[in-house]
Amino acid sequence: QVQVVESGGGLVQTGGSLRLSCAASGTIFSINDMGWYRQAPGKPRELVATITSGGTTNYADSVKGRFTISRDNAKNTVYLQMNSLKPEDTTVYYCNVQVARQYSGIYFSYWGQGTQVTVSS
Repeated sequence: QVQVVESGGGLVQTGGSLRLSCAASGTIFSINDMGWYRQAPGKPRELVATITSGGTTNYADSVKGRFTISRDNAKNTVYLQMNSLKPEDTTVYYCNVQVARQYSGIYFSYWGQGTQVTVSS
């Protein structure tokens, strides 16, 4: 089975920076898109940033200019560099990885357990 594990969350002050990491492991033939999502209390899970296998990125308007998503294909890892953090960025961040477990061209979506990011006001 595929495992997706996030790390790097923690407590930072307003204006500070943090880098999240997400590594996929297990039976993996290839990985397509990877992304970061977050879910605030009382709200649905929302997209933060995504990156395709070719390196094309997409960001939520609320994080453009502050967050940067990147990936290391050799390590099956995606990163989220978060700068100029605000209290409203406080929530649990979830990693999503689209994985093909065999040569089929069919990808399945896998989620990490989440990592807490807290930005003090």
